[in-house]
Amino acid sequence: MGNNGKVKLAVIGLGGRGRSLLKNLLAMEDVEIPAVCDPFEDRLQMGLEIVEGTGRPKATGYADYRELLARDDVQGVIIATTWVTHAEIAIAAMRAGKYAGLEVGGAASLEECWELVRTSEQTGKPAMLLENCCYGRNELAVLNIVKQGLLGELIHCQCGYQHDLRHEVALGEQNRHNRFRNYLNRNGELYPIHGLGPISKILNINNGNRLVSLTSMSSKARGIRQWATDQFGETSELAKTEFAQGDIVTTMIKCAKGETIMLVHDTTLPRPYSRAGRVQGTRGIWMEDNNSIHIEGRSPEHKWESFDSYREQYEHPLWKQYIRDGVRGGHGGMDYLVLRAFAESVRDDAQTPIDVYDTAVWMVITVLSEESVALGSAPVAIPDFTKGKWISRAAGPQGKYSLETIDESLFV
Repeated sequence: MGNNGKVKLAVIGLGGRGRSLLKNLLAMEDVEIPAVCDPFEDRLQMGLEIVEGTGRPKATGYADYRELLARDDVQGVIIATTWVTHAEIAIAAMRAGKYAGLEVGGAASLEECWELVRTSEQTGKPAMLLENCCYGRNELAVLNIVKQGLLGELIHCQCGYQHDLRHEVALGEQNRHNRFRNYLNRNGELYPIHGLGPISKILNINNGNRLVSLTSMSSKARGIRQWATDQFGETSELAKTEFAQGDIVTTMIKCAKGETIMLVHDTTLPRPYSRAGRVQGTRGIWMEDNNSIHIEGRSPEHKWESFDSYREQYEHPLWKQYIRDGVRGGHGGMDYLVLRAFAESVRDDAQTPIDVYDTAVWMVITVLSEESVALGSAPVAIPDFTKGKWISRAAGPQGKYSLETIDESLFV
């Protein structure tokens, strides 16, 4: 804890996402924000004004994150910058003796993932990918259902990021949104973590199981060009722009214990939002897209049931308490929960519930997927960042925010 009993965190990157996280943090009475950082002056000023507007002590603004990291009163940093700088800043933060909380996004290189792991091991400082979907209400209820054995032995899971982002991607240059240049130059599973994070926890990845190999296939790229043609005409510069990123990227992952995972990236065609969740075992199946579940011997034969009654019966105790206390924050409340998990880990000087091994293996899927696509969908090995320890690693830290164990006694 800080000298005044506050957890002292800084936010690096004050675009739309960074400002949203900043507001969530400032809603926590035990969190103080002494510093914020962004190279763009207008965004930096917006961040400073958000802090000042809460009546909290004023924050100091920095254009260079390295100057911020030199402060000795910052215990942890929230990194909400461009995808290709998340790991670089997290590594620098851990070397400066601070907890690193990384916004989601895939890695650009295998080496940066290994460097994240090495740096965390050497410094003893955690790096936590701030995967809010791990704390989604449905995802945590399904985790509880799996722990209770209702689905039997797990066989296959599906997940993904299916979100119509044509407007955001196409206008990325004007709005300083990093997706544009990534889609222009890269082709693979660019955003694996919203789906893969919760599924990995359900499958005990890095704790008795691991991701072994993947193969990825990418479709042609037409969605953004069609959107730009419809919006601005076929002679517009954007309508003539060739994007490397395929409209649909499908990745198959094999696990050490024999399960398979199908991961889909689908962001440049018209469609409703979905994370495409599916968890299937020897006793039943849960499906996100039709909000349904089927349990052998309990559900009507060959028929779906609504997931609603099951979620009520198997509500995760964290969400039971959260609903009683009042749900807050963005994305249905899960933004607040993941930030609380990080802040309380910093406060208690404890390991984070999403650790550096989770962070590295979820992020590395992007660069390995790009490699597989470029090689004609060839299989690519997924590194074991635990260096064999996954076989017998104990579950992560016990607590309300654990994604591996559920202890009802921790909730009042």
